[in-house]
Formats: sequence, structure tokens, C-alpha cells
Amino acid sequence: MPQNEYIEEHQRRHGKRLDHDERKRKREARQVHLSSVKAQRTHGLKAKLLHAKRHAEKVQLKKTLKAHAERNVKSSEPASQPDQALPAYLLDRSEQRDAKAISSAIKQKRKDKAARYAVPLPKVRGIAEEEVFKVIKTGQKKGKAWKRMVTKATFVGEGFTRKPPKLERFIRPSAMRYKKANVTHPDLKTTFQLPILGVKKNPQSPLYTQLGVLTKGAVIEVNVSELGMVTTGGKVVWGKYAQITNNPENDGCINAILLI
Repeated sequence: MPQNEYIEEHQRRHGKRLDHDERKRKREARQVHLSSVKAQRTHGLKAKLLHAKRHAEKVQLKKTLKAHAERNVKSSEPASQPDQALPAYLLDRSEQRDAKAISSAIKQKRKDKAARYAVPLPKVRGIAEEEVFKVIKTGQKKGKAWKRMVTKATFVGEGFTRKPPKLERFIRPSAMRYKKANVTHPDLKTTFQLPILGVKKNPQSPLYTQLGVLTKGAVIEVNVSELGMVTTGGKVVWGKYAQITNNPENDGCINAILLI
């Protein structure tokens, strides 16, 4: 292990605090106020050096923002006269100066595709970590409290194997694991029981998405091959997204609406 990496090694072995991301976000938010207070209370030569440093940072930030703005703006120039005859499908094209025109076009297509999915539940109730995780005491005298048991419904893959007990931080009970969901097609007004392929996004926390926690409002991927859905090119659609509309831990099943 390299020197002075004890914190990173401890995080790899034991994981981070459950509120690590929230504490980091708050610390970064406070940094602006702390730098402002420091700038107001500094006097003399130190103040001149500090203001020069902050001025250089602001200038660099404005340059970066201006570069991003110029990069996103597409401008077309009149095409130069070609030496040879152009084919018909190239006659209506104009040369673009934007070096990232293709990548920005791809990003725009992704945004348009994401905008098509209007989820049935745009807002869901926040769930505290104390409600999702139950503290498990370990050790000979039950003095260690680094393990957590997930009290909500979860999904794990087919080839899932639990870690050894001394290394398993999050315990997902077998009784709370689900493999199928009752998915309702909004156009057909029909409900199908489909296998779950994975958890795409849980709006509560990225950690819940990683653990596969199934709560109300979570977006899951289901196998729709048996529905006979095909694309415009004639290919069979394998997986589609659906949003959970109930509380699985209370109902004992997963109800979801397919996102068309």
C-alpha cells in the first residue's frame, strides 16, 4: 500500500459513511461562504494576494463558460465551390464550423428520447435511510454496528451470490427479493406478469439503485419479449422500462406501469 493512503484503504475495506455524499455536498456549499468571509477579513498584503488569486480564478471560469457557449452554438458557412460534381444527397448540406456538431446532435437525440418517457409518478415521498436500513449489531459483545439489513423489497440478478458474512455490509433478505412484476400496458389496459431485468433508477438515492431497492417511483427494466413488441425496423423488443406505482413491502407484490 502506498504511503498516506490510509483513508482510501479504510474506505475500500469498510465502505463510507451512509451520509458521506450529503456531508460532501454541504461542505462544498459552505466553501463559497467561507471563502467570502476569508476575503472580507483579510487585510494588507495577504488581501492583495488573495484578491489576485480569486480574480484569476473568476477570469478562468468566465473563459471556460464562454468556450462552452461557443462550442454549443452551431454556425454554418456557405459551402465553397467544389472541384467535382457532388451527388444529389450532398447538395443541400452546408459545412459546419462546429467541431462537436456530431456529438451535440447525438446528445440532443438522447435528450429527446429521454423526454418521451413521461413517468406516471413524477414526484414521490422521500424515504429516510433509517426506514430502509436496519442496524445489525455484530461482534462478540455486539459492539460493532457497521452492518445494515435492507427492510424494503429488492431485486438481485440470476447469478447473485452473497459475500462472506465478515465482508457483507448490506444484507438483502431472501424473503424480500422479487423476480417478477405485474406490469400494466397503458394503451392495452392489460396487466402482464413479466420478469424483472434490473433496476434502472431509484429516485431516492443512487445507493438504492446500486443495491436494487424497489420502492414507489423506482424505474425498473422488464422483459417484454413475450408481448410481441417490435421496433420500426422489425426487431423484437427485449426490454422496456416501467415505473413502480405501489409500496411492494406492504402489498407483497410489485405493480408497475409500462413506459411507452
